[in-house]
Parts: sequence; C-alpha cells; structure tokens
Amino acid sequence: MMETVHVGLGERAYDIRIGPGLLAGVGELIAPMLARPKVAVITEDNVAQQHLTALRAGLEAAGISASVLTLPPGEATKSWPHLQRAVEWLLAEKIERNDMVIAFGGGVIGDLVGFAAAVLRRGVRFVQVPTSLLAQVDSSVGGKTGINAPQGKNLIGAFHQPSLVLADTDVLGTLSERDYLAGYGEVVKYGLLGDSDFFQWLEGNASRAAAGDMAARVAIVKRSVQMKADIVVRDETEQGDRALLNLGHTFCHALEAATGYSDRLLHGEGVAIGCALAFELSARMGLCAQEDPSRVRAHLRDMKMKVDLADIPGDLPDAGGLIELMKQDKKVQAGTLHFILARGIGQAFVTSDVPTEMVESVLQDALRGR
Repeated sequence: MMETVHVGLGERAYDIRIGPGLLAGVGELIAPMLARPKVAVITEDNVAQQHLTALRAGLEAAGISASVLTLPPGEATKSWPHLQRAVEWLLAEKIERNDMVIAFGGGVIGDLVGFAAAVLRRGVRFVQVPTSLLAQVDSSVGGKTGINAPQGKNLIGAFHQPSLVLADTDVLGTLSERDYLAGYGEVVKYGLLGDSDFFQWLEGNASRAAAGDMAARVAIVKRSVQMKADIVVRDETEQGDRALLNLGHTFCHALEAATGYSDRLLHGEGVAIGCALAFELSARMGLCAQEDPSRVRAHLRDMKMKVDLADIPGDLPDAGGLIELMKQDKKVQAGTLHFILARGIGQAFVTSDVPTEMVESVLQDALRGR
C-alpha cells in the first residue's frame, strides 16, 4: 500500500513515502543516504514511549546505530532553550555535515529539529519521520523549520528541505481522537484552498479514515502532500502561491497566541476555526456564496471538530485584541495584513484588500457566540 510523492526541487529534491509499516523498513530506506551507519534521533517523551523501540529496530535491521535525545512534548518546546539544547547535543554527538539527523515526532519536533539541522554547521541533512496526522499531511513537507517567539508563532526559522519524509500511517492508530482530528484541520484546508473535488471526497470518506480505514488514511495523506508538494515546487520560499497554504492561519495564529500556545487550542483546531472564519469573512465581503461557510462548518461539525470561538475553553481577548495579535503574523507587509480568502470552495486567493472593520465585525459576532 506504500505510495510515493516526489518533491521536485532540483538538487534539493526528495521523496515522501506514505503507507503502513514504514518504521520497520526505516533503516533500509535511509541506509543508501548515509556516509556512515550512524544517525542522531531527536524525539519527544510521548512518541519515544510509544514508537522509539520500533524505530530503533528498523534502523538496527540495516546495521545503523542511533543516538537519541528526548525532549518534552508540547508547543512550548518550540523555543530558544530547546533549540539550544538540541544543537549543543548534536555537536556533542559529533554530528557532521554528511551525517543524518532524524526528526521523529509531530509538527513541534519536525519544526524544531529541522531548524537545528539548518543552523548546525550551516546545514546538515535530516529526515522527517512524522508521527501525527498534522505533521504527515503538512508540516513535515516543504522545508519550513523554526521556533516560536513571545511575539508570535514561527517567527524565527529557516527554509531547510528534508532529504526524505517517511509517513507511517500505522502510527496514526495510536493518536487520541483529539490529536487525529486536529490534524484533520490541515487536511480539510487542502480541499478548501484548491481542490473542491477533494473536499467533496472528504465529505463522503473522511469519517471512514477517522474510524481507522487504512486505505482512506493513505489516500488522505497522499492527496494532501501532493497538493503541498506541487505548491512548494512552484514557490519554495513563499513569495506567491505558497501563501495559499496559510488558509485559516491568520486567525489561527492569533488564537494560538491568545491561548498561550497551550492545550486549550491545538494548532489544527485553530486551523479549522480559522478556515470557518475565513469563509465567513469571504461571504460577508461578497466573494463567495453564502452557502459556502455553512457547508464548511457543517462538515467540520460532522467530523466532531472545533468550529467556533465558543469551542475554545477559557477567556479570549476582544476583537481588537485579536486583531493586534494578527498583526504579528508573518504575512504582514508594510504594516498591512494579508488574508487568504475564497471565491468558493477550492478557490482560495491572497489579498490585502480587507477592511479592518469587516474583520472586527466577524470576530465580534464570533465572540458573541461564546
């Protein structure tokens, strides 16, 4: 059942392997890329407890030894102290430019370890072995690496493409329902931004994938990463089309900052809420049909996902406070916010022509729903 998606970036090209049982074959897949039979693995506590034994066995089967650093789980790990810890550990392990670092975990580990690999010796190679649905369909692909700052999410980082991505879909079976559905927020984003047929397919099949159907899970991951790979090849460093991948993220990043990057709101949950808000804003601006936001929200509700600001526990800033948090977004240019809006499902576009009072109105109404 293994599928392969190629990311055609010339000298930085790489493959994404997708399917069940890949951890068992990890050594065989990585061995041809190694200058010596040694790798450095950086993971986090929860992933290590569940899957590190399988990863080690897969490496050892190909005669590859692994040194391992285990970090705490959670968004707070994407920070200067843990980046410093990771880089200094890699130096202590005498990892050389031709060696390989393995990022073994969800999006937090992938972003942090990718950034550590980018700055270590001005760039060492790394492999993404994503263990969450969110990481498999989105953050492990495309070379965006980085950490958070107090001022906002992902404000410190670098573009550094992996040498290989291994998405073992068996691992998804160990996720909690909440973590799986958080990842699904990024899946549905792909249909909304550029493929209405995929969104329609999700309306009929995503519940099967959530229930554990392996063929449906492989199909979801493959289509998502194919869409991302196509966009990354056209616009690797986000000068144009790649910004479309941030559908829902302007709202999401503000909400994550407002909730302190805590378990009150997982990233994919924020993306789902952000997509719903982006379609609501699009409809109010007359860009898309009034039925489109309702269809988006109905599907998210059918999948038992967070959809509204009312679904976020605890207090939130007022509309003005959320807009101030949005202004820390990386898409701000010359002090102007750029939004990804939609002319319909599958028809997203980037614009700066969004009246602040319209955004404020959408947020005020959403907050009143709390």
